[in-house]
Amino acid sequence: MTITTIGLDADDTLWHNETIFRLTHKRFVELLAPYADEQALESKLAETEKRNLRLYGYGVKGFTLSMIETAMELTQDKVSIGVIKQILAAGREMLTEPVEPLPGVDLALHQLSERYRLVLITKGDLLHQEQKLAASGLGDLFAAVEIVSEKDADTYRRVFARHGSGAEQAVMAGNSMRSDILPALEAGSWGALIPYPLVWAHEAADAPVDHGRYVELGSIAELPAWVDKVAG
Repeated sequence: MTITTIGLDADDTLWHNETIFRLTHKRFVELLAPYADEQALESKLAETEKRNLRLYGYGVKGFTLSMIETAMELTQDKVSIGVIKQILAAGREMLTEPVEPLPGVDLALHQLSERYRLVLITKGDLLHQEQKLAASGLGDLFAAVEIVSEKDADTYRRVFARHGSGAEQAVMAGNSMRSDILPALEAGSWGALIPYPLVWAHEAADAPVDHGRYVELGSIAELPAWVDKVAG
């Protein structure tokens, strides 16, 4: 089997992301504790985020706006300006968090880049994702970068046709079953799940059953050997 192109997710595949969101989420719950209990806050924030995805897309900026909107709705606009300022400050802190590749990422990408074309395929805010890639020190290893509004089968067909030899000769690796694996398999690619300890509820999905092109790896360190095995 010929493999020419490796697609890689960014957040929680190459560097931490969900951990930072969870910490900010906890801070948000603490700020709004005088107005609502934790369960009500979490339910309302999840509902607001889901509603706003089509407007703001994925990323810190949309999350920050959803936190502010949730605070205003739950308190019937009674939330203090001081709390709003603290929510905005939390969002800014997320945007300036240091970016450090996860264990094994640097070596795995160097090994893969020697034999395959690497394409970063990620969702989120364009500017922030570009900044994170630059800060990671991994940018030179990628032949192309695609920051997309959504990851579906058509996205993978288009990206792998543009930057490779088609989806059938490509592998998509990432931590999200919903965004990285299932649509890539639907497009005809191989899919390698690299689990991250935390999963955003919106990205959760069941693994495919007995799919010949799917594998779950223990870590990204296992990816080069698995791809080489598939490539024969």
